[in-house]
Amino acid sequence: MGLWTLLEGFLLLANAFAVLNEDRFLAPKGWSFSEFSGGGSKTLKGQVIGLIYAIQYLRVPLIVLNIITIVVKLVSG
Repeated sequence: MGLWTLLEGFLLLANAFAVLNEDRFLAPKGWSFSEFSGGGSKTLKGQVIGLIYAIQYLRVPLIVLNIITIVVKLVSG
């Protein structure tokens, strides 16, 4: 497993977090942003909620990284 494969894996994980819908998936399980903003950012759950929302706000750079990855995969073979 090379560095490129590891970076692709992280990109796929970021894509998975970016498409999570708060109303349909996160809120019924108690992972809404209101739970995070209540001061629970020190726990592991609070940190994961913060990571999910940070990735969701960075969708445009994520789209650019996906395009770059696709172009590199097409050019390299």
